[in-house]
Amino acid sequence: MALAREKRLPPLHLSLKVPSRAAVQEPEAFRHPNPPPAAVPQSASTPLARSSQFRLADFDKLAVLGRGNGGTVYKVRHRETCALYALKVLHQGDAAAEADILSRTASPFVVRCHSVLPATSGDVALLLELADGGSLDSVRSRCGAFPEAALAEVAAQALSGLAYLHARRIVHLDIKPANLLATTTGGVKVADFGIAKVLSRAGDHCTSYMGTAAYMSPERFDPEEHGGHYDPCAADVWSLGVTVLELLMGRYPLLPAGQQPNWAALMCAICFGELPALPDDAASAKLQDFLAVCLQKDYRKRASVAELLAHPFVAGRDVTTSRCALRRLVAGEA
Repeated sequence: MALAREKRLPPLHLSLKVPSRAAVQEPEAFRHPNPPPAAVPQSASTPLARSSQFRLADFDKLAVLGRGNGGTVYKVRHRETCALYALKVLHQGDAAAEADILSRTASPFVVRCHSVLPATSGDVALLLELADGGSLDSVRSRCGAFPEAALAEVAAQALSGLAYLHARRIVHLDIKPANLLATTTGGVKVADFGIAKVLSRAGDHCTSYMGTAAYMSPERFDPEEHGGHYDPCAADVWSLGVTVLELLMGRYPLLPAGQQPNWAALMCAICFGELPALPDDAASAKLQDFLAVCLQKDYRKRASVAELLAHPFVAGRDVTTSRCALRRLVAGEA
């Protein structure tokens, strides 16, 4: 079955290194610590409406932040103001959907798009806010396993981002450490909407097979067992659960250390394997229960984003302590 599926699905990323809309009132503890740069007025207008404020020629490229199938992300500096941004240069066919989705968002838990700029050869560039702490994947690679207090903050802010998105019928479909960005003030932002979808109405199911296989939920590997579609909001929860478990363990958690993450191995582990046993001293009972309700193989039994935000591991954390733990980890002080 795995071989037949592999032939007809689009290529997957198997590597583990791998408003006119009203804004939602955010919890006080999550208010954005830094205002937007002076060059960008704080407003709820969409990125497309702000495009005229910038030109590609106004920026100097300083470094490459990342490369992927869809394009390249650069760290850039605005020549006049010296403000720093991330510039994501995408192939035109890949950029339209992501630009549309980002134009619908205005949340401190979702990376902000300041402008959409035409680039060379028909490409399109998204001018994004720069998360100065890098991705959680890069933090894990640099610092190893996350302490539990920092994990509680990661979970709380990522869930707040997903709650904001799902309320607008936006599903991410590729939550993983590389797509959660950190700031040096202890913030977490959902990023990279290259395969995200906007549902026609709340409660719609999804048929997209695209995504990073290692973080796909069981029903995404075998949607035919669920009528040929799956609940994308529940799929985002599974991916977040795998992400939190990976940051806790310091490595990809669903395969033995060092095992090649090929399609067959991942399918067996995700659809039929047991979750790794965690010693009592490795995770509190609250964290273990949080992971268990995220990683239910039957998506109908999986906790919702709203339920996870109310879970004791998230709702019962000391916000000051957990935020400080994440800030110190991102800064390399932990």
